[in-house]
Amino acid sequence: MKNILALLLFIPVLATAQTKDCVYDIEEKTDSTSLKVLPNVLIDEKIFGNTNEYLFFNLINNDGAPMLGLQLLQKSKDFIPTKCINSTSKVILQLKNGKIVTLIANDEESCSVLNYDEKEKNNIRILTAYFYFTKTNYEELKNSSIMLMRVQYAGDSKDYVLKSELTSETLNTKSNPETYFMDFIKCVE
Repeated sequence: MKNILALLLFIPVLATAQTKDCVYDIEEKTDSTSLKVLPNVLIDEKIFGNTNEYLFFNLINNDGAPMLGLQLLQKSKDFIPTKCINSTSKVILQLKNGKIVTLIANDEESCSVLNYDEKEKNNIRILTAYFYFTKTNYEELKNSSIMLMRVQYAGDSKDYVLKSELTSETLNTKSNPETYFMDFIKCVE
């Protein structure tokens, strides 16, 4: 009897732990347009020597069309080469169920912008790009977590092994990259 009672008390905890609230940075609706933008979530972090690199995702619904926003932030005392996204760029996701999902870049070319932090003497590059879902891959992302990700930039590509939980001490955040789409895609439907 104690085991059954403990199980019944534990089930609501599991149910609430699996649901993520839809909190929007922007939520606007007029007679002719609607826009929902989720906050950036840290997907990958690499810190090596003088170089820090952060990859963020956010989901957007622009007039009924869901999109993925990708932002790459690089900070280094050394020179940081430019990265660009063009119409041939893609985000390729290998899911844990074995399927491959490809998101296609929008038609606008976007290159990382260089800034200089005078106080800390760091070069900072920020790249922001947007990718479209297709009807087939959209459903797959709701039901399976991500194992690997490849971002095809203009001229090169980079592979990322996504973690189930990512704790960033430099940004003081915690996220779940593997289940990002499972947790938040419902917010832009």
